Amino acid sequence: MITSMENKYVGYILIGVSVLVLLNISIFNSTLGEMGGSTCTPADCPYHRTFNNVMYLSYGVVGLLVIVGIVLVISKPQERIIMKTRTVHKTIPKKKIDTSGFRPEDKKVFNLVKEKGTIFQADLIDTTGFGKAKMTRIIDRLEGKGIVERKRRGMTNVIVLIE
Repeated sequence: MITSMENKYVGYILIGVSVLVLLNISIFNSTLGEMGGSTCTPADCPYHRTFNNVMYLSYGVVGLLVIVGIVLVISKPQERIIMKTRTVHKTIPKKKIDTSGFRPEDKKVFNLVKEKGTIFQADLIDTTGFGKAKMTRIIDRLEGKGIVERKRRGMTNVIVLIE
C-alpha cells in the first residue's frame, strides 16, 4: 500500500519527468522546424498540419502528467483504518476451590466475593462488620492463595475473584 508521503515523492517525480519531456519536445520541435521549414510553407504543407497535431497531443500528455503530479503532491494523507478483530475466548471450566482449611471469616469474605464477582473493599467491610485492618489481613490471605486479586481504584480497592 502506498502511503501519502510516497504519493508526494511520486508527484515530484512526475512533475520532474514532465519538465524533461517538455524540454525534449521543445528541442525536437525546433529541430524539425529548422529542417522542414525550408521545404514547404505552413499553409499548404501537410507536414506542418500533422506535426502540429502531434505537438498538441504531446503538450496535452505533458499537461496531464503535471496535473496528476500536482494532485499527488498537494493531496492530504489518507486516514488509516484500524479494524478491531474479534477474539474467541474458550470457556475455561471454573476451578473448584477447597475452603475446608479456611478460617470462618475467610469463608465469609470468599463467599461474598464469589457471589458478587467484583466488590469494593469498603463494601466488604460494611457487609461483614470487620475492621479495616482485619479485612486487609483476610484479603491478604485470600490473595496469597491465588483466589482473589486486589486492584486499586481511587481511594479504595476492588476485590476480584480470580477465575
